[in-house]
Amino acid sequence: MTASSRLLERIQQLIATPSVSSVSPQFDQSNRPVIDLLAGWLEDLGFAVRIERLPEQPDKANLIATLGSGPSGLVLAGHTDTVPFDAGRWRFDPFGGVIADERIYGLGSTDMKSFLALAIEAAREFATHALHQPLVILATADEESSMHGARALAAAGQPLGRHAVIGEPTGLQPVRMHKGILMEAIRLEGRSGHSSNPALGVNALEGMHAVIGELLRWRGELQARYRNPLFEVAVPTLNLGHIHGGDNPNRICANCELHIDIRPLPGMTLDSLREELHRRLGQRLADSALKLSFLPLFLGVEALETPATAAIVRAAEELTGAPAGVVSFGTEGPYLNALGMETVILGPGSVDCAHQPDEYLPLAAIQPTLEILQGLIAKFCFEPTHAKQ
Repeated sequence: MTASSRLLERIQQLIATPSVSSVSPQFDQSNRPVIDLLAGWLEDLGFAVRIERLPEQPDKANLIATLGSGPSGLVLAGHTDTVPFDAGRWRFDPFGGVIADERIYGLGSTDMKSFLALAIEAAREFATHALHQPLVILATADEESSMHGARALAAAGQPLGRHAVIGEPTGLQPVRMHKGILMEAIRLEGRSGHSSNPALGVNALEGMHAVIGELLRWRGELQARYRNPLFEVAVPTLNLGHIHGGDNPNRICANCELHIDIRPLPGMTLDSLREELHRRLGQRLADSALKLSFLPLFLGVEALETPATAAIVRAAEELTGAPAGVVSFGTEGPYLNALGMETVILGPGSVDCAHQPDEYLPLAAIQPTLEILQGLIAKFCFEPTHAKQ
């Protein structure tokens, strides 16, 4: 079997192994079959493989595979899960790994199972060499739903390496910054009563009108305070995404709930945003008879910013010939940075076809990806000049 046919077969095997993660239990699946597949390939190459089950989720696991040893080294990271899919909108079998039109089609082909197969293939060239610093291949669970895999790694606090690449689809353009994300439910509880006399109740829907006004004022202040022209949308955003409340037009609305989404820029933290959100709305409703509460719909992902001077950024720029840029989607990068790494987002394929029917990876992206990954492995794991980094 040639290297190219072996690699394509492995990409097809990963695509053919379902591993949907979802906040909806009816769609959610285990990622263990994918983890076990990767573990076998990596053990055959001589990697020391650890499979770590997620707390309270025995059917989900992270994989940490290490070749060599040392305090620094390179981590090549990817998530094993995919989003749910609508089979009726696909021309190709979502699990078929069909090769057509110079592309390989399938769920996870670009986001991002192919990268894991590519990372293993890139490592093959170095498997029989004595590395000066370790090479780690990291495969995580539940990136598409809860980030539980990355959260478990961060909670364990165990360093994995000094330099990291997450192979999300960036068209092989290095990325060193992205916005964060926070989702919150704002709940107001009032008192119902007959609509003929407003004094009989406390209208939660009217209270939410005041909340929305305060949120829009706060959004304006945030956008005046924070700006980064590197992003297409240069300011933090706050979206009013969903609202529901009340049950009948002739009853005073007793309960109302609003769901919001905030996308902070690098330099803004989720904890400070939540604290300011809760304080402002608490003050706005302090003189009302409404009960205010909050529910995190998603704990959130911090914004990512890896310094432009970081060795991994400079190496990625040198190997790709492109300056490190920014993207609007979130990744597991902040969790890796919190473990002491410096992280670049860099992978084949386009995010434009991720989460879409007939997701695909261009076959033309395979060889350039291998060359970039092999260049990074050589630089950070094989060259003795990096032993002290």
